[in-house]
Amino acid sequence: MKYLFTVLILLFLLTDYVAYPQQTQPVNESTASATAPVIVYDDPMVAALDSLSNLKYFENSQRLRVQLSQNKYNFLPNFVPSYPDSVYYYRLQRLNVESPINFTYNVYVKNFIDLYANRRRGLMERVMGLAQIYFPMFEQKLDQYNLPLELKYLAIVESALRPDARSRVGASGLWQFMYGTGKVYGLEVNSYVDDRCDPIKSTVAACRHFTDLYNIYNDWLLVLAAYNSGPGNVNKAIRRSGGKKTFWEIRPFLPAETRDYVPAFIAVNYVMSYAAEHNLYPVMPRMVYHEIDTVAIRRPVNFALLAEKLQIPIEDLEFLNPNFLKGYIPATDASPYYIRLPQKSVADFVNNEQALYAFFQLKPYEPSQVVSTDEPEFILKKKTHKVHKGETIATIARKYHCTTTEIKRWNRLKSTKLKYGQNLAIYTRVKNPDYEASLALKAQQAKDKQELMVPDTVDTSIADADTLSGDDGTVASNETHVKKPKTVSSSVKSNTTQPSKPVYHIVKKGEYLSKIATAHHVTIDQLKEWNNLGKSTVYVGQKLRVSDPSQNTLASNLPDTTVKSSSAKVTGTEKASNTKNIIYTVQAGDTLWSIAQKYEGVTVEQIRQWNNMSKSSNLKVGQKIKVILPGGDPCQSFFKRLLKISFFS
Repeated sequence: MKYLFTVLILLFLLTDYVAYPQQTQPVNESTASATAPVIVYDDPMVAALDSLSNLKYFENSQRLRVQLSQNKYNFLPNFVPSYPDSVYYYRLQRLNVESPINFTYNVYVKNFIDLYANRRRGLMERVMGLAQIYFPMFEQKLDQYNLPLELKYLAIVESALRPDARSRVGASGLWQFMYGTGKVYGLEVNSYVDDRCDPIKSTVAACRHFTDLYNIYNDWLLVLAAYNSGPGNVNKAIRRSGGKKTFWEIRPFLPAETRDYVPAFIAVNYVMSYAAEHNLYPVMPRMVYHEIDTVAIRRPVNFALLAEKLQIPIEDLEFLNPNFLKGYIPATDASPYYIRLPQKSVADFVNNEQALYAFFQLKPYEPSQVVSTDEPEFILKKKTHKVHKGETIATIARKYHCTTTEIKRWNRLKSTKLKYGQNLAIYTRVKNPDYEASLALKAQQAKDKQELMVPDTVDTSIADADTLSGDDGTVASNETHVKKPKTVSSSVKSNTTQPSKPVYHIVKKGEYLSKIATAHHVTIDQLKEWNNLGKSTVYVGQKLRVSDPSQNTLASNLPDTTVKSSSAKVTGTEKASNTKNIIYTVQAGDTLWSIAQKYEGVTVEQIRQWNNMSKSSNLKVGQKIKVILPGGDPCQSFFKRLLKISFFS
């Protein structure tokens, strides 16, 4: 009896040790097994987790409430539980009973449990938060295709639940589809849209792919291996193993990434099912599944417009709709697109759908956009050069005033080595014979227009801003009045030169002064002179004049009585002598911000003030907008434009 009592006490102590976590260090993996894989930090599963550190879509204040409600073991906040192997084994056996997928516990699975539950705890809690957005939809689609619901955890291994994830080999989306595989399952990819990043479409494609693979292998672990590396690699591993048909038997013959793929999936199943036992709690995102809804888009719109009109942060639109690569939705009636919006904004979209489309109406056909008299001054002419003995690609490039890179591109060469007698295609820059004729035609057209229409008196007077728009939103008539043209005397004609509007160029990324000069057929010295440049350095967003100022001399050569204008009434420091008043007609797609960007020194608030517009006022196509252009030092205007560039903000 005494020995029996002692045995019972020992069994009780052993049960207590197994049932409750011990604050001990994990078992050294190197001593556990000599063949255990080493998890390196550039592993795809590790890289997917690490990418969450830059995902700014979480409200950390929510974590405290979740921790208080789910901390059933009363762990301290920073406590990291660890358990003996027997606990992991029995817990996985319990999951194995409840799933058609065979969950095995071994040293490979143990390594990934340590990764997700210990080494990447903070990132795993973010994954648990993102699961609140995607898992309800995953479960719905998996159930629809009669698939195990545990497959939803595969998206964590693939992408760490980042819908915009992209691997080093080009796989994209939550389920990491390659381009070819995505096309097989109906996932279209173009310049604006990548269906592989669409959460719903990609999930449906993944379910169809799972079904096809299971019909081949009839084993879920082999299905996972084939999903990662392709059926071809799995079939080769089966043949090399001597016809074995289980994952663990063919594992040594699979690619290195696939060997870790299935153990990582089993470990994620375990950690997500026993998160509370490891003191892990979700960091909740700004929205969860039931706070998101879907609407159909039937006209072209962009995220910037939706964010402005529906009062939605643009980062929310980008996060919820990662399949639109450039923030533009190329929808039509024949091929609509579906976007995800916060549920509270769906009613605003439905009520204003047609108004949103009106901003992106297609412009009518204009023949002048297709038929043009403009001809380039220089054109490229193809020549054939036969390689002589001793010639190199560098000497040939110097001979034809081009670069070796251009010669390689023209001839699709992979190296700089040439063969004796080889024919090379060379493109040289020559004068366009049609260029002079084009200039003469344009000059004649401008001359005829000048002789026919030279106004005797131009009245550009504008009514007060108070009369520009009424209380009902209608626009009063403030058209520019031009008196009947009269014939200009020969003396005036002889003193006038051909007028031309000044031409400006906005510097873009990668452009430099010589490139701009070549594009506009002028010299670098002319650009420096016309823009008061001391150096050849230009900046992105800088506005450069690329036409000769001396050609714009019509107004200066006409008599003083030819042009008469009365300035609009302005207030404060806006004097008539220093300002210019114009009437702008609103076009389709215009906003107050885009109109302000068309004129130097003009802001949205100024346009609202000049036109008695409130912040809630909407623009209408054809509406007349009064704009007062400020005068002053051109250098000061240049620096004001620089301040508008987002690069400096």
